[in-house]
Amino acid sequence: MRQRHLGELTAGAIGLGAMPLSIEGRPDEARALATVHAALDAGVTLLDTADSYHLPGQDPGHNERLLARALATYGGGTDGVLVATKGGRGRPADGSWTVTGAPARLKAAAEASLRRLGVEAIGLYQLHKPDPAVPFEDSVGALRELLDEGKIRLAGLSNVDADQIRRARAILGDRLVSVQNRYSPETRDSDPELRLCAELGLAFMPWSPLGGISRSSLDGPSGRAADARYAAFHEVARERGVSPQQVCLAWLLSLSPTVLPIPGASRPETIRDSAGAAELLLTAGERARLPRAALPGPV
Repeated sequence: MRQRHLGELTAGAIGLGAMPLSIEGRPDEARALATVHAALDAGVTLLDTADSYHLPGQDPGHNERLLARALATYGGGTDGVLVATKGGRGRPADGSWTVTGAPARLKAAAEASLRRLGVEAIGLYQLHKPDPAVPFEDSVGALRELLDEGKIRLAGLSNVDADQIRRARAILGDRLVSVQNRYSPETRDSDPELRLCAELGLAFMPWSPLGGISRSSLDGPSGRAADARYAAFHEVARERGVSPQQVCLAWLLSLSPTVLPIPGASRPETIRDSAGAAELLLTAGERARLPRAALPGPV
């Protein structure tokens, strides 16, 4: 699989968003483990999780423990696998998503994630969402302390704007390696953040990258009727003999060499299809039929 950079590390150009394996509608454990193993078999080396990926009010950290079991039971090598987790959100019994960015809470969350993952240091730890009740610099300062203490190796941000990226960069320097925002054919309001990540050399990791082609796990069942606004993805897919989802991920990869999509999956066949996008190179003519890139010129 083609590679993308996260600081000095590299990872396969398509990652796995593991959230669907632990929230509402999740598969049984056997299929969940098979999905992670299929991802690894396909060359996926970035597994994205969070302590809040669990059923409402039940079993916090379920997804992290699941990934730890998947790696422990995988038949191949896992030395090159990067597990990226997040802290700063919660899932109470009412099914909402809370935000808790206080430094003490973030540090305690990171230490709990460390134990669940069973590692000496978390490969990539991300602030899940800025807390409007806490100064942003205080939350980022907790990441810096975790880095200094050796509990995390790299830091990232999620659901942030361009100004917050710059402010975090001033605090963390080169140890800030990634930004994870929602981005897809349907949701493109993070164009400024994508451009800034390209300028700074930060990995831009779109979550729910198939919006307009498929639904996010946050939005309900994955089945979705074709949207006429995105017909070109389906047309190119028919011509190339691949899925529209694979064309969508290939399009995202074509926007910038820093883009590293993390599509969700709950079946082995789904992540195998997504992983194939890393080798699907779109022609200039095909790119011209798809939404205009946020950055000038193809990769």
